[in-house]
Amino acid sequence: MIKARITVTLKAGVLDPQGKAIEGGLSALGFSGVESVRQGKIFDMEVEGDDKKAAQENLESMCAKLLANTVIEDYHVEIV
Repeated sequence: MIKARITVTLKAGVLDPQGKAIEGGLSALGFSGVESVRQGKIFDMEVEGDDKKAAQENLESMCAKLLANTVIEDYHVEIV
């Protein structure tokens, strides 16, 4: 079994209204010094097999086809 963590974030320059709302909420709660918040998604996955290279390629394909909107999002696959 191979474990992986996939992180999906908005590309630089793409507006992040949820991040702005979080930033405003933190300020309203008295947390100062927060300059910027960008939100994203994390997927922790387990895939069958023991070939890390094949798993990496398969996970990258999953990201490109379903897990990330590659027009506005970047993704990073990490085998852990």
